[in-house]
Amino acid sequence: MLSTFIKTFDTPTFKGTITIPLGLYINGEFVDPVEGGTIDVVNPATGKVVTSIAAGTKADIDMAAKAAKKAYKTSWGLKVPGIERGKLMMKLAVLMEKHIAEFAALDALANGKAYNTAYSQDNKGAIAAMQYYAGWADKINGKTVETNENKLAYTRHEPIGVVGQIIPWNVPMFSLSLKIAAALATGNTIVLKPSELTPLSALLFCTLIKEAGFPPGVINIVNGYGPTAGQAISEHPLIEKVAFTGSTLTGQKIMEAAAKSNLKPVTLELGGKSPNIIFDDTDLEQAVKWAIHGIYSNHGQNCSAGSRIFVQEGIYDKFLEQFTEQARAIKVGDPFSPDTYQGPQVSKTQFERIMGYIDSGKNDGATVHLGGKQFGEEGYFIQPTIFTECQPNMKIVREEIFGPVACVMKFKTEDEVVEQANDTSYGLAASVFTKDINRAIRVAHALEAGTAWINCANQTELSLPFGGFKQSGIGRELSEYALENYTNVKAVHVNIGIRL
Repeated sequence: MLSTFIKTFDTPTFKGTITIPLGLYINGEFVDPVEGGTIDVVNPATGKVVTSIAAGTKADIDMAAKAAKKAYKTSWGLKVPGIERGKLMMKLAVLMEKHIAEFAALDALANGKAYNTAYSQDNKGAIAAMQYYAGWADKINGKTVETNENKLAYTRHEPIGVVGQIIPWNVPMFSLSLKIAAALATGNTIVLKPSELTPLSALLFCTLIKEAGFPPGVINIVNGYGPTAGQAISEHPLIEKVAFTGSTLTGQKIMEAAAKSNLKPVTLELGGKSPNIIFDDTDLEQAVKWAIHGIYSNHGQNCSAGSRIFVQEGIYDKFLEQFTEQARAIKVGDPFSPDTYQGPQVSKTQFERIMGYIDSGKNDGATVHLGGKQFGEEGYFIQPTIFTECQPNMKIVREEIFGPVACVMKFKTEDEVVEQANDTSYGLAASVFTKDINRAIRVAHALEAGTAWINCANQTELSLPFGGFKQSGIGRELSEYALENYTNVKAVHVNIGIRL
């Protein structure tokens, strides 16, 4: 029997009652899972269970994949012109905007992020992504290729078919919208698994799909654990492509399962250990503010977080003083408080993982310059933390922590810092701060990362691609580049005069 979650909020930032079904969304309907399991959803600000959702398994993924395949062959794909797909996507964006406050409240509840951040950044971004790709839906074009006068040759960019998508918990609705929108614009049908830690906003999204006018089976959303539902998506023979955002370790497992099943292509947006390089001639006040944003925004739970901060020796002491002052001033607390900047980490597991890294840094000889402890006594809050005296071989310098932990290190020369910045298995993003435009561009080009920010940090644009080098991933999210991940290119040769 389908369960329903009803929650009345009476907070400084959001007041209202939200009602959502807790089942799996397959073929246009909410259904109970075949095996009947559930997953507890925990409020990380208190550590207490707020509800339990339906847990899908392999059997449910199979049902969703079959529904998606039927929809692709009968009511979506190339049977629906791009302009019509775009209209439905715009309707969905309008509905998302109508419910934006509810989406933000659910993400603040399950993720722990500040409500104001969930509203103004994550969910406004989710709406913008749906609108952006709605505009692309009728612009998926091939090319006419000149060969000779006896042949007409052209390419078609055709939908792949059924695509699987597995999204993370750090930006739940933005990740969901970004992946779904690119797939819909190109004519694919979808089987998506949200993170089991932050499933509530995805369930609210499901209630809008039919209202927007999408045929049954075009979008299927199945909650479940990674080793069961996620694994089933990766290896299902009807799913012909999989996109994943999350850890590098999980990405490797997904890639292996995809290869061993039907050799489905993968798009992977994985971990990072992004360098933030600050030269002596920078605007120090701005560099400090951007460095704070680069590491502590979203509680440090960003794949592109600028967690390795390299400061040139001439301004190191001044930078550290100002950086420490601003980190100490960060408001940590209730996600629904209007002045909260940093809420709790998303789960007990993440909390313990981050605290384990902090212990590792201490044991390896780094200095805890600020923080390093739990904040408060309830929930999964961690003090904004700064390490100094860090060495390149330390775990806190080499591994992704995914929390509010910065490593601040001193450097002398440009060549030295570029070498240190590139000394990592990751390559997602990097920042450079300097007033010398020649040096800024030179260093940005030398850094082995998919995104280079000059005099800013953690600034993405829908119209620019985002993705990694090395073990930070394969393929690109955002912009026109993301559409390439969701089409097959077919070459067509038409004989108009060649005779044998």
